[in-house]
Amino acid sequence: MKAAADRTARSASARGGFTGADYGTGAPGSIQARLAALPWKAIEASLWHFGYAKAGPLLTPAECAELIAMYADAGRFRSRVDMARFKFGVGDYQYFAAPLPPLVQALRTHAYPPLAAIANQWEAALGTALLHPPDFAALEALCRRRGQTKPTPLLLHYEAGGYNCLHQDLYGDVVFPLQLTCFLSRRGVDYTGGDFLLLEQRPRAQSRGEAIATEQGELVIFTTRYRPAEGARGFYRATVRHGVSRVLAGSRYTLGVIFHDAK
Repeated sequence: MKAAADRTARSASARGGFTGADYGTGAPGSIQARLAALPWKAIEASLWHFGYAKAGPLLTPAECAELIAMYADAGRFRSRVDMARFKFGVGDYQYFAAPLPPLVQALRTHAYPPLAAIANQWEAALGTALLHPPDFAALEALCRRRGQTKPTPLLLHYEAGGYNCLHQDLYGDVVFPLQLTCFLSRRGVDYTGGDFLLLEQRPRAQSRGEAIATEQGELVIFTTRYRPAEGARGFYRATVRHGVSRVLAGSRYTLGVIFHDAK
């Protein structure tokens, strides 16, 4: 599988690389159908080589607007965090309460299986004994057994001057190694600035950063904690953190879909 990913990545590199690629679907049909239509081999190759892949647009403008409108309905959420209070950045976010909105639940349920297959290849490359469940229901059951019962999908909101410090979304012993963010606002219309940031720490080397500009409805799939990076002696763990650069003007909303639940 890694060799196939190498070939796909080299082909993509010849066409300009994955960094700015749009793996479009046109967003017809159900969330399950749209996810199934994504080019998963290309996404897998990008995740192996860069630790992230950009896909879509997956969500329609109407779906993005519907999710943004939910932010004002406190009854949909289990908690709200003022980022400045905890020195996480400047902005705020809210964790959805159970049951999740159907669109969010569909993203969690149907994005998980192909990502689990990739995650298990990562664990094999790193020589761990960890095997992630093949479907989301099994992961959710595992979280419950470990005391992680609170849903972690969230909506994040930034105004001008807002940003998110580099961090990792870890909520307990169970950590699924991939997650995704859906971008709900229109870059250049609703806001400027506010790039999605990834920072990869490499042993005995300087860190590598990525600033990813996104469009409404797109998603970025990225590593939660660390990814396998290939070195002279095989694969090693490259630690990755993510965040958001300063929003220069306007309002920026995103949907974060983390697969493991919280204690």
